[in-house]
Amino acid sequence: MPAITDPNLGLNYGWTLGESGWGAGMDANLKRLGAVVSLSVKDRDLATPPASPVNGDRYLIPAGATGVWSGKTDQIAARIAGVWEYHIPKIGWLCFIEDEAVLSAYKTTGWSPGIAI
Repeated sequence: MPAITDPNLGLNYGWTLGESGWGAGMDANLKRLGAVVSLSVKDRDLATPPASPVNGDRYLIPAGATGVWSGKTDQIAARIAGVWEYHIPKIGWLCFIEDEAVLSAYKTTGWSPGIAI
């Protein structure tokens, strides 16, 4: 059975245990879940990736970002195993912005300004 992509979180499923690619596919699913479930990010207006990120750090990428974040506006950058991984949000996802103490929702026009928590 070929892998099927979940329309909400982008998870792949449909493998059977032992099928070629099962382990890598499951690893990708678990990393995605760890990055986007209970989403909280450090910042959403940092245009340059931090010089010394820590595994687990997450950011919303603003317009005009530079370096490895260039061209990834509104995506979620998650530091996993020493590299940045990117996740495209879906309409309705919620995110706590730590440095602003607001809850933001992803809409067709991008991330909302947020509501103070």
